[in-house]
Amino acid sequence: MSNVAVIGAQWGDEGKGKIVDWLCARADVVVRFQGGHNAGHTLVIDGKTYKLSLLPSGVVRPGKLAVIGNGVVVDPWALLSEIDRLAAQGVLVTPGNLIVAENAALILPLHRELDEAREAANSLQAIGTTKRGIGPAYEDKVGRRAIRAIDLKDNASLPTKIERLLAHHNALRRGTGGEEICEKATLDALAEIAPRFTPYIGSSWRALDTAHREGKRILFEGAQAVLLDIDHGTYPFVTSSNTVAGQAAAGSGIGPRRIGYVLGIVKSYTTRVGEGPFPTEQNNAVGAMLGERGAEFGTVTGRKRRCGWFDAALVRQTVVTGGIDGIALTKLDILDAFDEIKICTGYGLDGARLEYLPTDSEAQAKLEPVYETVEGWKCSTRGARRWADLPAQAVKYVRRVEELIGAPVALLSTSPEREDTILVRDPFLG
Repeated sequence: MSNVAVIGAQWGDEGKGKIVDWLCARADVVVRFQGGHNAGHTLVIDGKTYKLSLLPSGVVRPGKLAVIGNGVVVDPWALLSEIDRLAAQGVLVTPGNLIVAENAALILPLHRELDEAREAANSLQAIGTTKRGIGPAYEDKVGRRAIRAIDLKDNASLPTKIERLLAHHNALRRGTGGEEICEKATLDALAEIAPRFTPYIGSSWRALDTAHREGKRILFEGAQAVLLDIDHGTYPFVTSSNTVAGQAAAGSGIGPRRIGYVLGIVKSYTTRVGEGPFPTEQNNAVGAMLGERGAEFGTVTGRKRRCGWFDAALVRQTVVTGGIDGIALTKLDILDAFDEIKICTGYGLDGARLEYLPTDSEAQAKLEPVYETVEGWKCSTRGARRWADLPAQAVKYVRRVEELIGAPVALLSTSPEREDTILVRDPFLG
């Protein structure tokens, strides 16, 4: 049996929540390995909807161990709030089924405040951040001044670490005329949250090593997507972490050879939240129809998503940079109503044809998509669970997508319901 890493292969919102939940039935351990509570997953289980931001999807199912890895930046207040919301829905999250890596960096109120201030002041080039402090927390982690989960267990050394952190942040605030942060208030806030938060803290890498040695199946759950990767995405309109499959190892403390299969989640069209280039975006009736039929609003922010045709050139690139072995193609049913469906196969740029996304942001903004048009099927695929349930033109569309991106379809999703999934190849079987 193979451990599986699941990553988004576009700009996020590809339906990872449902696919991860579907795979959870076959997994023993589910791990979040990067990002923070800026990403949202929506799960629909037996008609009941769960909205998760920081917790791994496995927490909603009994008998699964959920792990928040060291690559995640953790807001303790947001985490406990999410745990409380799930408790109200009848899902009990305890230190027995959730481990927070002791070396995970924390998001503090000062990070949220800095994030909001920067985004408000960045009138020349807004990034579209969720203003939840993710970026500033990663900055402190790299700057070696972060407060980590384990620090909340050490009352003796915590004041010194807070003092070092505030030396940096208060200098920033003085430079912008802002009010300085009180060390005592920060310590008091952490002291108040610690009794509820610290019981979840543990050695995640040891737990994962034990699970692997016992032959348990581990599912690595990515947030955001490859095109938002800090290195491989549409920089600077990206998130603050690496979102490719390689981060599953670094962000959880498990060796890369222990990740056997990488499943990329791909929506049958393209969406994006926030700013940045989007070559196939449709600011017209097509985009409005995709958004309406697909209910394209962000799980975390509620922001309306930008919508456009499927971009095979982009996904062909993320298959390579993301290390993807196969894809889960989602929301095929959203295309049911179209007479014609377009697929972007490459780009035009200053009279030249490109088969990939250029690195330069100015070049990205000038790209002209090159489309091929396929015939729509004009009948319902919603709820299909077998290839035989799909119209011939829908099958042709899926096969063309496979051909253009250079990766096979392992799973095909035809509705938000967990069971409305066509299994082509079980990722856990490698």
